[in-house]
Amino acid sequence: MQWETLPNWIWVIYYLFFIITLCTATFNLVKRNKKSWAVVAVMFTLTVPIVSLTNSIGRPEGMDEFEYLVSQLQQGAVWSIFTLIGYFFLLGWWGLFLLKIRPR
Repeated sequence: MQWETLPNWIWVIYYLFFIITLCTATFNLVKRNKKSWAVVAVMFTLTVPIVSLTNSIGRPEGMDEFEYLVSQLQQGAVWSIFTLIGYFFLLGWWGLFLLKIRPR
């Protein structure tokens, strides 16, 4: 029995995004820049992949992780809403981080 999954290059980008985000948030914690935002970014960086992984384990055969996330969002599953909020927060975190380091 083999379930569908996303291509390996997507997984590499996905986990690199989280690793680099964790590094930048930790860097901001050490530098004490945007400390509360950095703490939330670290929390989302650690919890979102774990929540996504644990809830995607029981997905139906023939669905990949993204399709399952979308179907669970349509059904209003709390874990999928949390995951989506986490993704949007982390994208906003990168927006703030890149605006801050941009040369003036």
